[in-house]
Amino acid sequence: MSELILIVEDDRDIADLLIAYARRAGFRTSWAANVGDAVQLHAQMRPALVMLDIGLPDGDGIDVLTAIRRRDDTPIIMITAVDDDVTKLMSFRVGADDYVMKPFNPSEVIERARAVLRRVQGATRARTLVAGDLSIDLDARLAEVRTDDGSQPLPLALTPTEFQILAHMARQPRRAFSRAELLEAAAPESEALDRVIDSHISKLRIKLSAAGLVGMIQPVRSVGYRLAPNS
Repeated sequence: MSELILIVEDDRDIADLLIAYARRAGFRTSWAANVGDAVQLHAQMRPALVMLDIGLPDGDGIDVLTAIRRRDDTPIIMITAVDDDVTKLMSFRVGADDYVMKPFNPSEVIERARAVLRRVQGATRARTLVAGDLSIDLDARLAEVRTDDGSQPLPLALTPTEFQILAHMARQPRRAFSRAELLEAAAPESEALDRVIDSHISKLRIKLSAAGLVGMIQPVRSVGYRLAPNS
């Protein structure tokens, strides 16, 4: 089955143009015209790639980008008329894979999509995260700490929630994460208060410290926490 591209664009003419070129290139397509539908369709359909406009009627494409990055690492190409360095840098910082300015050549956009997909498929989007002496195997759901003497890594006995929090932070070391974002990543269906993250973080810090990674999780005032690799 051909790969699915989710096109998030409120201008129907532009959306139809991208849909036509994507289908001509052999892709399947789905379309969303606002933030809410985009986030919902991504969760339901798990597309191979997202083409994402920034100016949307009910919010900002950066909101969609952030929501998707909380969930997984689907490749995302920003397609926008917003031509300023701050927005571009923010897009890449949050996790965009490419940034295309309007007006664009639709054939070039499709080639960029193919290039991004080739890069992702070639790398298979690393299923092992490494942050300093910490290694996280996402498939085995195993977190280990490298030892100084070169002996076998020390496994961490983590709860499912603790593993999810640690893996989410390890995807972007040194980035400050809010409590709400960590809660969404660890337990998206939970109705718990954001502050419950403090309890999970406290236990994580104890386990990391016991394994020799003292101070690896740092508080960020008025925001939440960051992961600071030791090397």
